[in-house]
Amino acid sequence: MNKDLKRKGFRFEQYKAPEQSPFDKLFDIFKELITHTSGDVDEALDWLRELDTEYKLTTEDYTIEDFIEDLKKKGYLREEIKPDGGGGMAITAKTERAIRQHALELMFGKLKRSGAGNHKTKYAGLGDEHTGDFRGYRFGDSLDQISMTESLKNAQVNNGLGSFKMTEDDLVVEETHYKAQMSTVLMIDISHSMILYGEDRITPAKKVAMALAELITTRYPKDTIDIIVFGNDAWPISIKELPYLQVGPYHTNTVAGLQLAMDILRRKRNTNKQIFMITDGKPSCMRMRDGTYYKNSVGLDHNIFEACYNTARQARKLRIPITTFMIAQDPYLMQFVREFTYANQGKAFYTGLKGLGEMIFEDYEQNRKKRIRG
Repeated sequence: MNKDLKRKGFRFEQYKAPEQSPFDKLFDIFKELITHTSGDVDEALDWLRELDTEYKLTTEDYTIEDFIEDLKKKGYLREEIKPDGGGGMAITAKTERAIRQHALELMFGKLKRSGAGNHKTKYAGLGDEHTGDFRGYRFGDSLDQISMTESLKNAQVNNGLGSFKMTEDDLVVEETHYKAQMSTVLMIDISHSMILYGEDRITPAKKVAMALAELITTRYPKDTIDIIVFGNDAWPISIKELPYLQVGPYHTNTVAGLQLAMDILRRKRNTNKQIFMITDGKPSCMRMRDGTYYKNSVGLDHNIFEACYNTARQARKLRIPITTFMIAQDPYLMQFVREFTYANQGKAFYTGLKGLGEMIFEDYEQNRKKRIRG
């Protein structure tokens, strides 16, 4: 026995990557590049050629040109006429979907598609996921909730085996988790500071948005997600526009973004509503009643900050929590976010770009559990 015990243990072997075809290897890189170039196919292919020159990604049997032809044949690229009359290539809806799936895999690991309304809550009720708890049958319970095994056992115990019969008192129902629905608005800051100081912050924000959109539309199809961007103003964008999203020469009008988000959520019938805001800078702009813009990107502007706090309080009255993901850690900005969060009674995360996606996903899941009202 001692000899057998000594033989037990772990065996470590060198990791071998799963086999991929030449097309799949290049396509993974292409999906990453097309996100960084905001959908510019020509620029992405130029980068791919440079990477091929440096790292020998292709062979004589399968070249970049072969890869481009395969992209066309498989429906990932299409020919288009540019405004100047010249020709070019653009990605298709199939590619946009592939990019979102790629972002989901990178951000959230091995998440798999499951049925509708898959958010668990701590409340028992009508659902399709068993809790392991049993109770007696009550009028109105669905027949598919009845546990036949437990009910037959009760019938045998109560009535004996000689003259078997089952009554309503013998029926047992297995509890299931009530499945909640959530309406989420994701706000993305596209002010100029998102690409300042040599740091690309907009690409990770896009990836998070694409991953979250893909997660909700596939795993939680009963939930809703709306995406808005905010600079000097705020406006909604569709999921298919995400790969092409770019930063503009804008200030940061946080109030406009929040007001638009609340307008969208007011129209939703779901009980559970929330706002996720990804930003890297302080509010520096707001629109006045006469339609002009009041801007101040130099210092801490009391008027703009107070407008943000008031909007946060409005969202609180509507029972809409705001979760702020602050991609900056300047002390004065952290103080603003703390006061903003207090006004809304929401949450705030002071984070870098690394791990942003996982953090948003975890918070999304937690909010789905906590926001349910019985």
